Amino acid sequence: MPADKLQSTIEGARDTLPLVFAAIPFGIVYGALGHAQGLPDWVVIAISMVVFAGASQFIAVTLMATGASIPIIVLTVFVVNLRHMLYAVSLIPYVKQFSQLKRLPMAFALTDETFAVTFNHATQHNPSAHFAHYYLGSAAFMYINWQLCTWIGLVAGNQIPQLTSFGLDIAMVVAFIGIVVPHLKMPSHWLCALVAALSGTVTYDWPNQTGLLFSAMLAITSGVMLENRLNKKEVI
Repeated sequence: MPADKLQSTIEGARDTLPLVFAAIPFGIVYGALGHAQGLPDWVVIAISMVVFAGASQFIAVTLMATGASIPIIVLTVFVVNLRHMLYAVSLIPYVKQFSQLKRLPMAFALTDETFAVTFNHATQHNPSAHFAHYYLGSAAFMYINWQLCTWIGLVAGNQIPQLTSFGLDIAMVVAFIGIVVPHLKMPSHWLCALVAALSGTVTYDWPNQTGLLFSAMLAITSGVMLENRLNKKEVI
């Protein structure tokens, strides 16, 4: 790999490091939960390798353990992951120059963490031809870490039966707050965050995390409407 492309890959991994640390307890809890639900280890690991989406994996292993049908599991995971469509739309301006062959693995590896890091990088810098390698560095780091943590969780689940009740997943929430808050600079940004927080609190108990999707859509719509209104005032 040429030196400039390698440098971009390393930078993507380096910028993702804080979220990798935050994801470690989350991944371990997932592995432990899969073990606690009585699923075979290979199934728990296979889900991490193929699905690679934290919240969806927690739901999937729980539904599988309760004997839910495959269509129900697939539909539920699909609904929870709909937020990734919003991520993908936001990244279109930065990946449209790449071939479909290159965008397919990028789409598979799109997670909350990689989106946060790469979108922040793209908006602060002029995306170059090496954006794909920056993205690869972030995504590959997250993927390898997630697989390793799943395995650790399975092993730890045998030794510490109550591991899933320790609340370790709070680390991911704290990490995202640390990433998002410094970038809330415009009124539309603050409104979006406020609406998301309030709606997320009200819809927290909605089934299968549908409240998450609803809150995201409501917050984005509110932010866009305020942004458009402010822009019209500036024109007038």
